Amino acid sequence: REDPDKDIQLFINSPGGVIASGLAIYDTMNLIKPDVSTICIGMTASMATVLLSAGARGKRFALPNSTIHMHQALGGAQGQASDIEIAAREIMRLQDLIRGILVSNTGQTLDKIIHDTDRDFYLNPQQAVEYGLIDEILTKPEETKK
Repeated sequence: REDPDKDIQLFINSPGGVIASGLAIYDTMNLIKPDVSTICIGMTASMATVLLSAGARGKRFALPNSTIHMHQALGGAQGQASDIEIAAREIMRLQDLIRGILVSNTGQTLDKIIHDTDRDFYLNPQQAVEYGLIDEILTKPEETKK
């Protein structure tokens, strides 16, 4: 049997995706007992960056050549004007929710998150550490390098 208290490692290489699906993963990460360690391999963007930041504190990582990307919520709607307005309000609600999660996970102010995600915002791993999205850049230990 597996140890129910053992950390779960979530390796992420994703351009993001549907906010509702990402929030389902986010809620599950917060619901389960073991810590979830998040590791960016390659790239995290959009909702995937939110999940990267949602790992257990001290256990959020990125590989040295990875890219972390954030932007404001994206969505689309078709139909009657009134239905499009309803969809737009829902996208804005989800955007506010995501911004609140990023504020909580990074320690940045809401104003900074709003400013930085107004357009595409790319970070290298060192910048992501400084921003509070991750805790550490994973590298091979010096004593084992050849």
